[in-house]
Amino acid sequence: MSSPTTRDWQDLDRAHHVHPFTDPKVLAGKGVRVMTRAEGIYVWDSDGNKILDGMAGLWCVNVGYGRRELIDAATRQLETLPFYNSFFQSAVPTQIELAHKLAQLTPHGLNHFFYANSGSEANDTVIRLVRHYWKVLGKPKKRTFIARTQGYHGSTLAAVSLGGMGAMRAMDGEPLPGFEQIQHPHWYTQGGTSSLEAFGREAAGRLEKKILELGAENVAAFIGEPVQGAGGVFQPPPGYWAEIQRICKKYDVLLVADEVICGFGRTGEWFGSHTYDIAPDLMPMAKGLSSGYLPISAVAMRDEFFRVINDGGAVVHGFTYSGHPVSCAVALANIELMQRENLVEHVRNDVGPYLHRCLQELAREQLIVGEIRGVGLIAAIQLIKDKNTRAAFTAQDEAAIKCREICIRNGLIMRAVDQAMVLSPPLVITRSEIDELIDKAKAGLELTAQQFGL
Repeated sequence: MSSPTTRDWQDLDRAHHVHPFTDPKVLAGKGVRVMTRAEGIYVWDSDGNKILDGMAGLWCVNVGYGRRELIDAATRQLETLPFYNSFFQSAVPTQIELAHKLAQLTPHGLNHFFYANSGSEANDTVIRLVRHYWKVLGKPKKRTFIARTQGYHGSTLAAVSLGGMGAMRAMDGEPLPGFEQIQHPHWYTQGGTSSLEAFGREAAGRLEKKILELGAENVAAFIGEPVQGAGGVFQPPPGYWAEIQRICKKYDVLLVADEVICGFGRTGEWFGSHTYDIAPDLMPMAKGLSSGYLPISAVAMRDEFFRVINDGGAVVHGFTYSGHPVSCAVALANIELMQRENLVEHVRNDVGPYLHRCLQELAREQLIVGEIRGVGLIAAIQLIKDKNTRAAFTAQDEAAIKCREICIRNGLIMRAVDQAMVLSPPLVITRSEIDELIDKAKAGLELTAQQFGL
């Protein structure tokens, strides 16, 4: 096809391409948006529209688009050793060097790493390793995982059962056995009358109640994102994670911090576990590990956990592309770039606080905004019918979806999650680019409010 048009690509897409998390009939009717290039924090579509990417791809393009350092690292590795597996008692230098680098960055005691290719695969790996761990210790009944409603841990069959996203679980009819949920902590929509500290203790106490209900002898682990991302950006109330950790230790339950979204600078620290003083036994990571340039994920294991695994014989688990040499090379270059440009400090001390100050000011001006939440460069704008009563929009109102479509037509990508607009821009964003983002978000919110007579 010579010089294909947008319409040509849309027709081919309708004919052959099945999209994730999308109603095929709706997409076929409107036609896919075709993205053709990107630079910095912007993407361009096939019609030449320049769009500010307020979602960093899918929570992942932390260093921005078009970074030559990552492209060159991939090219060098492709020219040297494009692929070799980590089976057969083999390894390649980039796998080894990346594991060493990660041990320097992750919370103290997490010194052992198993590679996979996505957050979903990393969490499947967590499930298998944790159950193997308890079996080695002679406690095979400890198999049940406890997670949270609105928690997102991936989209494989096991990861969907592990997570708490209702629509995803409903698609399969019934989740796999051995997975339970407690309610996620969101003060604003769950009453919001007590102090945040009291609410944090109450919300964490839901874990203890669930463990007692199931029997501690049956509970293997609790898993949670430091900040719940895809479910709606819910940051933990004060004291929440400290109480969660106390409960896990009391009942001999492992703690898993899912850092797939929060990791690599998103919260203003290298990991969300640093931000909230979490000491996990296992820590899956992905997305920002390579800034999305190539697929890669990893599971970090605490020394004590690995010692048990080490005594348990062969780990009969893995993937063809576990620790792909090119992905590892890109991840190393990505981390080196982040360190050289002080991007974590940039988020913590400069653009993170600036973004949230701007969003709070925006909320004061907009009747349709009830709450701003988040930390660092992850945020949510809660859409609301009435600020005084906290009357929420319904799913039938589609307020967030309407706002999303208005914003993208006006050059800004925000994600609609339930009735909130979610932001997760590249970490390289500047204050002037945040000003542009806020101006476009303001215009989108005002046009959305007009549709509802606000």
